[in-house]
Amino acid sequence: MALLPQEVTQLLVAWSQGDEAARDQLMPLVYGELHRMAERYLNQESPGHTLQTTALIHEAYLRLVGPQTPHWQNRAHFFGVAAQVMRHILVDHARSRGYAKRGGAAQMVPLEQAALVSAEQAAEVVALDEALSALAAFDERKSRVVELRYFGGLSLEETAAVLKVSTDTVKRDWRLAKAWLLNELSGERRDEA
Repeated sequence: MALLPQEVTQLLVAWSQGDEAARDQLMPLVYGELHRMAERYLNQESPGHTLQTTALIHEAYLRLVGPQTPHWQNRAHFFGVAAQVMRHILVDHARSRGYAKRGGAAQMVPLEQAALVSAEQAAEVVALDEALSALAAFDERKSRVVELRYFGGLSLEETAAVLKVSTDTVKRDWRLAKAWLLNELSGERRDEA
């Protein structure tokens, strides 16, 4: 039986207030969604890839339940932070593999495929992370929309709730951010040619 979003929110708030039992009760319930998020990133990986779904979930879990008690607002906030954590893990993994900063002669990939960390695509993950960082310096909210929607898999409504803006604002930011990132990533490729 799946919990309603408000029930997950209640457990998150209780955990934020120091209730370790709420955290212990919550984690098995959100594990499936965390697994879905991790699979989304890694489902097209080559068989020999060194970062597996379970490892990504466990690393994200360890960072989410770190030494400080988090102050969760709701379910969408939790999964938004989980998306951000997974993004950083993937980028750290790509960088640790020693890939070139901008991908050298790597081919362009669509935004929907850029989060896959394989020997051929790790440079694109790093380039996407750098482009998102540049977007954040220009417009933090648009960067967060991409992070929440793309990496977190949050709906328009959930993203709007996390950012405390309207759904129409999220739609507009999502559209503009994708265009900006495409231009940024295409510009990097042209500059290197």
